Amino acid sequence: MKIGIVGLPNVGKSTLFNSITKAGAECANYPFCTIEPNVGVVSVPDKRLDELAKMYNPQKITHAVIEFVDIAGLVKGASKGEGLGNKFLSHIRETDSICEVVRCFENSNIVHVDGNIDPIRDIETINLELIFSDIETIDKRLDKAKKNLKADKKYQEEIDLLEKIKENLEKGISARAIHFTEDEQVLVKQMFLLTTKPILYIANVSEEQLENIEQDEMVKKVKEYAAKENAEVVPLCVKIEEELSGLEDKDKQEMLEALGLEESRIR
Repeated sequence: MKIGIVGLPNVGKSTLFNSITKAGAECANYPFCTIEPNVGVVSVPDKRLDELAKMYNPQKITHAVIEFVDIAGLVKGASKGEGLGNKFLSHIRETDSICEVVRCFENSNIVHVDGNIDPIRDIETINLELIFSDIETIDKRLDKAKKNLKADKKYQEEIDLLEKIKENLEKGISARAIHFTEDEQVLVKQMFLLTTKPILYIANVSEEQLENIEQDEMVKKVKEYAAKENAEVVPLCVKIEEELSGLEDKDKQEMLEALGLEESRIR
């Protein structure tokens, strides 16, 4: 599985990437610090596999792996080639799912490209660029299907589906939030749309916010937005997770206790 870590510039994408992969990607307080994507591969421990290995004593044990891709920060107009938009979108297209980092903390020392903190605006900036890109894809397929319809009426089914998707996209609704029949799902998979990819939102919060995270207003807003797409939200202090990832087990446990946390959210 290949997961793309996305978000606006300076929201914690590379810091999260480092927390998960311990790859030491560059992190800095300016836009487009990440230009070419950083890639890290993480094995996924499975106790069931370990038990099977004890029973059958194979010569080799191969755990499943997840490939994480730290993708360049997005700006408005990416679907039209603004900033690093074309690269950003092409890298997302190559992934199986999306992990979107959303900044939910205030810090005057860390620049926000839009000047202030608004997690819903930030989510919509990215999602709209993905939607614009998908509309362009849909339009191209529609033109082709309509031409083919003259020779084969079976293309009417595809045209109807494409128009259904486009109608929703133009309302700002991602394709993942649209209900499809089983037959439609088969066709949709062949379209490789960006907004059909499963998405997980990481609400990047401060250490102080962790103390009362369930009542945090910014996190609540992200959860409400995600619910419309049947998506999940994980509140995370990405900076703390990066610090924890570099510690030995004993030191890590001491830091968790000092912070009043039971465990790291990244394991």
